Amino acid sequence: MSQTTIDPRLLRAPPKRKLTLSWADERVRGVVWQLLVVGIVGSIGYWLWSNTVHNLEVRRIATGFGFLQREAGLPIAESLIEYSPTDTYLRALTVGLLNTLKVAVVGMVLATILGTLIGIARLSKNWLLSKVAAVYVEVIRDLPLLLQLLFWYAILQALPGPRQAMQPVAGVFLSNRGLKLPWIEWQDAHSFALIAFLLGAAGTWLYRRQALAKRMRDGQPRPVWPVALGGMLVLPLAVWAGFGAPWTVDWPALRGFNFRGGLNVSPEYFALLLGLVLYTAGFIAEIVRAGIQAVPHGQWEAAQALGLHPGQVLKQIVLPQALRVIIPPMTSQYLNITKNSSLAVAIGYQDIVSIANTTLNQTGQAIEGIAIIMLVYLSISLSISLFMNWYNARIALVER
Repeated sequence: MSQTTIDPRLLRAPPKRKLTLSWADERVRGVVWQLLVVGIVGSIGYWLWSNTVHNLEVRRIATGFGFLQREAGLPIAESLIEYSPTDTYLRALTVGLLNTLKVAVVGMVLATILGTLIGIARLSKNWLLSKVAAVYVEVIRDLPLLLQLLFWYAILQALPGPRQAMQPVAGVFLSNRGLKLPWIEWQDAHSFALIAFLLGAAGTWLYRRQALAKRMRDGQPRPVWPVALGGMLVLPLAVWAGFGAPWTVDWPALRGFNFRGGLNVSPEYFALLLGLVLYTAGFIAEIVRAGIQAVPHGQWEAAQALGLHPGQVLKQIVLPQALRVIIPPMTSQYLNITKNSSLAVAIGYQDIVSIANTTLNQTGQAIEGIAIIMLVYLSISLSISLFMNWYNARIALVER
């Protein structure tokens, strides 16, 4: 076989041209156009800022965020932290932020579970199950979300009153005042037990990583379940028992014209969560279905040839590979469910948008109020994106 010799002179980089201050040089034109665009954008920004400051001074409207330390005088129906109208606007906005997160986080979890089940059902060999899932996806995605929220809120408002409340299960009541559920009286022992559980989960995760790394070196399997059992069950139970093992169930009971005790899920929160979950699950179902279909059919055949059950094939072979296709578009749905929660103002749920709107109406500082809303949603969206990008990088295929 003949071998050709490459002249080393041909491997040299071409000589760089000298920069000449001439319009004929494309590099000069590029710099000039960039400076021109930056100057125009900066001029527009300066004009907007100066015009805003001038209008605020003419109308004698106060600026700045000093109003956050003033008394709000704003009633809030439900909050995760203690709040009264005598608290500051800052605390009121904090309550709104927590209410937004309460809807977004719970909605993402429930929508993921429901959407995954519907996406798998669409690929089922059962004709009826597949068609029902397909009809659900087509109908739920074609109806505006705001219309669905108003529909569910109207349904909940049409329920009977507390005295005629529906009781599907013992201790659970559904009425136009919301959903009442039994709940435990939370004490310090439960908080410490929860912290022990989280520490045990983190320890289990670290041990699992080390066990997998050692198995890759010596091929010896190391069971993880004893560590998981001890860290996530035995340790929390020991901490809970060490603080007296309190366990008092607070059962809801009718007192006068309403229920007392238990956990209350308001109609506004229930309608918002139900609408967001059902709507987003329709989109997640299609993402899951596309991810499963992206896995080569040979993977199914190879797993079946090994004698695996269809459920094992889906859980252990197909879904782990489909995640690499599912995760990127799933991030967009998580962002959508967070931003769509701002529609809560239409049904009276007091989230960050509702409370910020009331705040700017009372204080007259609309620019600061809008800025707070933008900052909250920007921070939540960036946090979700960073986490999902980190997780997507961890499950990505590593080329060798």
